[in-house]
Amino acid sequence: MRNIVVVDAPSNLGLRPPAPGTVPGCHKLAGALREQRIVQRLKAVEGGVVVPPRYDRGDWQEGDGVFNAAALASYTRKLADRVEHHVRAGDLTVVLGGDCSVQLGASLALRRLGRYGLVAVDASPDFRHPGNSDGIGAAGGEEVALATGRGQEDLTDLEGLRPYLRDEDVRFFGIRDYFEEERAELAALKIPVVTVGDLRERGADALARTTAQSYAAPGLDGFWVHLDADVLDPSVMPAVDSPDPDGLHPGELLALLRPLLTSPHCAGLTVTIYDPDLDPDATAGALLADTVVAAFGRT
Repeated sequence: MRNIVVVDAPSNLGLRPPAPGTVPGCHKLAGALREQRIVQRLKAVEGGVVVPPRYDRGDWQEGDGVFNAAALASYTRKLADRVEHHVRAGDLTVVLGGDCSVQLGASLALRRLGRYGLVAVDASPDFRHPGNSDGIGAAGGEEVALATGRGQEDLTDLEGLRPYLRDEDVRFFGIRDYFEEERAELAALKIPVVTVGDLRERGADALARTTAQSYAAPGLDGFWVHLDADVLDPSVMPAVDSPDPDGLHPGELLALLRPLLTSPHCAGLTVTIYDPDLDPDATAGALLADTVVAAFGRT
């Protein structure tokens, strides 16, 4: 049985300020889940903290590309070093973010090692790029596009390894059914998308098992799971920056995650976007921790 190693990546570099003069609170995610004893409950090995640069957008203005880009590039390499070390050691790495841009660190690490896929469990595909949007700026809504080589070179071609992910190796789960434009673009690119409605119709467990097995195909080395807390319905997970309605229920998310995270082809998990500042009684944080722990078959 592989060791589970927990690494903190408390970066908020990829999100816009929630209000002038403030910074996104998702950098407190790791600390909040540790308060829920997630490390002990997972029976995990301590992987330490990868400390991010200061959140400072400087004189950035709309139209300037991705803000905090230099800091993001530096942090992505630094986080990739840590993730690569644990994957090489055969550990199953759990990265506690942070915003979704921390996924770039995992994607870069896996690209150094071979060809890996990504299972993104998210309310939205985080696929904003210059070809489909004028609103480029927040890498936390663009990380999958960046990882597949779409966007500015200082983030898409680190170490000359563009793309970190191939389109055909990406799978999306939990996308809201009403995100029709985004789904149409992904369909044209032949990137599979399972919406909330699809998941309920076809069954989370069966879909997850089939997906995990697909990464055993020749030429693939495995896959990584990215969990954005906003995939859950706001009735149970209001503590996110974009609480889109009609999301997954906790039992549905657990049924999806369990076959993925217990697959021998899974290299790790990233947990992102939960904001403790929006969860004063820690109810949502407890639910998130409980779900992750249960998905690994722990209590």
